[in-house]
Amino acid sequence: MANLYEVGKIDEMEDGDIKCVEVEDKEIALFKLNGEYFAIDNTCTHLGGPLCEGDIDGDRVICPWHGAEFDIRSGEVKSGPAEENVNSYTIVIDDNSVKIDI
Repeated sequence: MANLYEVGKIDEMEDGDIKCVEVEDKEIALFKLNGEYFAIDNTCTHLGGPLCEGDIDGDRVICPWHGAEFDIRSGEVKSGPAEENVNSYTIVIDDNSVKIDI
């Protein structure tokens, strides 16, 4: 059974926005990219940099601390120094609500 948590409204974010949210004591980076929402762990697996403070380059987020790059859609490492992926989470749009499935 899904554990859905509302993290915002669809009109709160513009394309290219990143929002940091906390769900079940986890910090999650929420992205809006080309009209779609994506969520990955906020903490870079290299040295813990906050991904929600990073820059977006296409479908990647760049860690502001040391430049590791992660795929916004899957959490996969695309460029080091990080070697481990971050978790990604399913987003559900319910009417005007953006919800994360944890």
